[in-house]
Amino acid sequence: MSLDVWLLYLATVLAFMSTPGPSHLLMLSNSLANGFAKSTATAAGDLSANLLQMVAAALGLASILNSSQNIFIAIKWAGVLYLAYLGIKLIFSAKVGFLSAKSRSLSSLYWQGFITSAANPKAVIFFAALFPQFISTEHDLLPQFLALSITYLIVDGIFLCSYGKFAQVFRSQVLESYQGLLNKLSGGLFLAAAVLLGLKDFEQR
Repeated sequence: MSLDVWLLYLATVLAFMSTPGPSHLLMLSNSLANGFAKSTATAAGDLSANLLQMVAAALGLASILNSSQNIFIAIKWAGVLYLAYLGIKLIFSAKVGFLSAKSRSLSSLYWQGFITSAANPKAVIFFAALFPQFISTEHDLLPQFLALSITYLIVDGIFLCSYGKFAQVFRSQVLESYQGLLNKLSGGLFLAAAVLLGLKDFEQR
């Protein structure tokens, strides 16, 4: 893969990341509630799901998902309901301040990130459509696939951590008397993520 092709791919990924998606809003929410350090587990979950989706795209599962509309709908709306449930639970939480740092384990935060990303099966189709635009059949496919995948994961990881760090800075600046509002803000971000995930199919039609 030439440097020119890679730079074009990088610009494409940056353009794709320019607007926040469900995973970014989830990162904001978890960083507000649990702090940036613990919320990195959410980023790890999201990136793990992305990696599996890339592998699935490379193995040709995109065509299966594209033809199996019922499977796609079931996975997608299970994710939407999961995010909505988390948001409503936070909004109506009886706790006054932030959720305790101990209230969410790293594994729980990881699986939130994983499920949110995995709940968008069209990501497999997205990668299956994106990667061939930058892969040359005249060269070994595996190194090119690895370069595209690693680049995407690094860029996505930087964006996720930036959102999380912003949320931590915002959290540290909030006065004690206003901390009770952050549960509702965090819950609202969960609901926004659910709405975005639910609308993705309509946006792509």
